[in-house]
Parts: sequence; structure tokens; C-alpha cells
Amino acid sequence: MGETVELRLKEIVREVIETRGAWLVEMEVMPDHVHLLVEVDPQYGVHRLTKSIKGRSSRVLRAEFPHLRSRLPTLWTNSYFVATVGGAPLAVIKRYVEQQKSR
Repeated sequence: MGETVELRLKEIVREVIETRGAWLVEMEVMPDHVHLLVEVDPQYGVHRLTKSIKGRSSRVLRAEFPHLRSRLPTLWTNSYFVATVGGAPLAVIKRYVEQQKSR
């Protein structure tokens, strides 16, 4: 992923999270996935937040960066992984996400 696309993706993710009333703790963009540490209201649901992030970022990035258009209908798959971190110290999880690019 080009640096410009990565920066724009981060902007979009932040915008979606903010408009949904969630709180972004940490984010790292990898070549084929994104690590997010987000605090989200359980009443809203992580599944709805994920769907919003994927939908908006796919539409906007494909409109702004024509080279991302392909025969595929979207940039993302329907799958995602979620884990709760209620029992782990937030600083430890934040450090894990921050270190992903250096691995």
C-alpha cells in the first residue's frame, strides 16, 4: 500500500470511529490488514463499527485512487478478527499494536 493511500486510510478510519462515538487508542496499517485498538460502546457493537469502517474506506479509497479499482467489488473481505482486552493492561495491548510494523 502506498504511503498516500495509507495516510488517507488512517484519516478515514479516524473519521468513522469519531462519528460513531468510539475511541481510537492505536492503529497500524499492514500490507494486507489493519490492527485497530478501539473502545466502542457495546450497545453500538464492534460488528457495526467494523462494517462502517470497511464500507466507507473501500468506497472513498477506490474513488480517490483509481489504481485500487479492480474486478473485485470491494477492498475488504467480509471477515475480521476481534478480541476483547478487558483483562489485559491497555498499555501492553497498545505496545503490541505499535510494534506490528517492525516485525
